[in-house]
Amino acid sequence: MMKLYSTKNRHQEFTLGEAVLKGLPDDNGLFMPYHFPKLPTKFFQELPKMSFPELSFAVAYALIDGAIPYSELEKIVYGAIDFEAPVVPLNNETHILELFHGPTLAFKDFGARFMARTMSFFNRNEDSELTILVATSGDTGGAVAAGFYDIPGINVIILYPKGKVSHLQEKQLTTLGKNITALEVNGTFDDCQALVKKAFLDEDINNHLRISSANSINIARLIPQSFYYFEAWKQVYDGQPPVFVTPSGNFGNITAGLFAQKMGLPVKKFIAANNANDIFYQYLKTGNYHPKPSVQTISNAMDVGAPSNFARIMDLYGSTWNIVKQQIEGYTFDDTATLKGIQEVFDKYQYIIDPHGAVGYLAFKEYQKKNPQDKGIILETAHPAKFLDVLPSPIADKVIIPERLAILAEKDKVSIPISIHFDEFKGYLMKR
Repeated sequence: MMKLYSTKNRHQEFTLGEAVLKGLPDDNGLFMPYHFPKLPTKFFQELPKMSFPELSFAVAYALIDGAIPYSELEKIVYGAIDFEAPVVPLNNETHILELFHGPTLAFKDFGARFMARTMSFFNRNEDSELTILVATSGDTGGAVAAGFYDIPGINVIILYPKGKVSHLQEKQLTTLGKNITALEVNGTFDDCQALVKKAFLDEDINNHLRISSANSINIARLIPQSFYYFEAWKQVYDGQPPVFVTPSGNFGNITAGLFAQKMGLPVKKFIAANNANDIFYQYLKTGNYHPKPSVQTISNAMDVGAPSNFARIMDLYGSTWNIVKQQIEGYTFDDTATLKGIQEVFDKYQYIIDPHGAVGYLAFKEYQKKNPQDKGIILETAHPAKFLDVLPSPIADKVIIPERLAILAEKDKVSIPISIHFDEFKGYLMKR
């Protein structure tokens, strides 16, 4: 049976249900599994014949280890993973893993849909409603809103930074209504995240509401994000372990990849691609971790100055800088370089890449200078149609906007403006 602990206290055990519904331990650590099962050789031999939902179920079944009954877990996985994650080659060494084929056109759909179903399962016997608090720098809010929309017994409150998400991203999280509420915070993503974290530690709020999180601080977000690392590996593996290039903000995505590696997935290297918010890059260079206020960029989902999942990476490697450096390389690029990357990918390969994927592309190009033979898989985390306002005009004009995104443009935004002061946020929650 899967058991978990807090990154601040390995001695207190939690069940998966407790971890998923609490979101954060009371000590403000993060939940981590005690054990990562090694998938057998037979699994990897059979992987090429397995569908994406089949391999996802096999990975989930091994990791969750009976914490959810077989038939219920099967329903959760097959219900959540019902869209593809194709790998598109740019050339022999460079591949793009498209993670934007879900309902909200972002990789967060994998985590949000799995988490919504998992929470609903663990919440099924509770009398009081569960309130989900989630901070978003872009795509998380829309994916969580869609994943939890109209799920009985669960309300969702999304905090997003005013003026710092794209127009269509904002519409995705402010137009659903019903059990979804959007709070427009006059600050940065870090301010939103700080409000959420403080709420979890507030005794009054916890006595008044049952609260949980849908950010990548929730373990139910990370488990399904590990699935597509196996799916990508399946599509490109030729005996040479690939390099995974992950555009990184809160570091949940790369942490999920590290989970997959712990379960036996052969990976040569992970590359953490940063925009101007280069806290992790600086850590890899110096061994010193110094969170700082985030700065706004065109790759907004990565605008994080204090990445929550850094604690999980430290936990995985015993806070040993040299070991972390061996496993993960880091690169950082500003907006000017990002725009050049978008243009280069279009000019060389006639492929339209979003700003986050472009940062990944640039990171792999830099890595290739010393490792020209390595095969790279770049995670393309969102559909370029979400970023028409920042793509170069001739490229933006060629983007085909999926219908499910285009119809949002006509909908009215509904949000509640709040400041960055915790007392105001607490007052709002206490009146619910």
